[in-house]
Amino acid sequence: MAGLQPIGRPLPSPPPPPSPEPAPANPVAPAPGGPHAETPPLQVGSPPIVVPPGRTAAAALFDGMDPADEAALREVQRLLRTSLTDAGGAPEVATRLQAALRQATPDLLATLPGGPLSQRDQIAQALTWLVRHLDDPPALVAGCAELGSALAHCGVTLPAPQLVGAALAEAMRAGLAGAWRQDLDQAWRGTWHHAHDWIAHGMATSGYAPMTWRAVVVEHDLRRPDLAVVRVRPYLPMPYRPGQFARVEVAELPGVWRPYSLAGAPRRDAIVELHVRAKTHAGVSGTLVHRTSPGDHIRLAAAEGAMGVPADNRNDLLLVAGDTGVAPLKSLLIELAATNDPRSAVLFWGARTLSELYDIDEITEIAQSCRRATVVPVISEGDPGPYASGLVTDAIAAYGEWSRHEVFLAGPPIMLEATSDALLQLGVSRERIHHDAAE
Repeated sequence: MAGLQPIGRPLPSPPPPPSPEPAPANPVAPAPGGPHAETPPLQVGSPPIVVPPGRTAAAALFDGMDPADEAALREVQRLLRTSLTDAGGAPEVATRLQAALRQATPDLLATLPGGPLSQRDQIAQALTWLVRHLDDPPALVAGCAELGSALAHCGVTLPAPQLVGAALAEAMRAGLAGAWRQDLDQAWRGTWHHAHDWIAHGMATSGYAPMTWRAVVVEHDLRRPDLAVVRVRPYLPMPYRPGQFARVEVAELPGVWRPYSLAGAPRRDAIVELHVRAKTHAGVSGTLVHRTSPGDHIRLAAAEGAMGVPADNRNDLLLVAGDTGVAPLKSLLIELAATNDPRSAVLFWGARTLSELYDIDEITEIAQSCRRATVVPVISEGDPGPYASGLVTDAIAAYGEWSRHEVFLAGPPIMLEATSDALLQLGVSRERIHHDAAE
């Protein structure tokens, strides 16, 4: 076996929420190949409220305007749209609102995935969406409820409506200087008051149906004729931990879900990265590799899997990847870099040929940003170039002693079995070997 050449640093108001009724013992969960149950649409059930003579539409909305009153809705929508533009536009208002929320309720933003920039962008998109759909009550109620379900999955505790309403009004007022008026204040606070109730309803009912996230493809990079790295942006906050996977549905094959590891960085941005190899042009993988472009949409189910960097022990890490199994281990490296983790990590990436190291440059860069991470590619066939040649299990045995490391494996089922057996023979206890069940 050729000499090992490591890369990287050396190792040194809707209906109120349902009354407390026990959730199903086994809520419906996405299953491979099975359709997701649809969440029943929420109904706007408040009785009609007539806007009294002399009352502004904004004041009526604040008091509980009938969503069926189109004229009043459109007047409130006009107030929101013009004031949002005059206050600097959604991005500037979102920046001020984000700062106000961080000061008033810091736990809210800390619980959400993504970094400051991606969170600001999502707030701006939410403001734009809210104004655009204000005259469509069914879409508005359903969208707010879906956001509530997503927030519940993120573990968010919704602040009191007055707190966020005041922050929103202040973010608007600060951009309008002396042009802020009472009707604008009522319009924004009243709109948020209703949105808060609908979001809370979605949070309360989130356990009664599986949550899915609609996402737009923002980048499609064909790395090999049969392999693509696909980056998507969910429209709503999607929580996941480094090392997890999610099931994906494409528009061509409704109801067909296939699992893919998540290689993104939940702490860094709202982008979800998928590494997809397609054996044929058919199926979900074939669609993602051969017939997907930026602007297309997919659906993601809730993240699954227990593999992740353990927080309750400080053992060094051995990471072993085969083929696209490098995706979840890339995510673990990103987490080590983002948290400045002092543990050492060695990633062995086994590939059949040199050309199959499709993500080596970015993974090398990530390893170099970690405090103590090393990448060791191992090529089993043909010219290995500057890397080790042979079987990845032989490279692991030749490299060092691993009995005190936490080991994480990801790759094809046959690779998981062979590597686990080899590690057991090297003295690594079974309790220290972690990988998701093969599917």
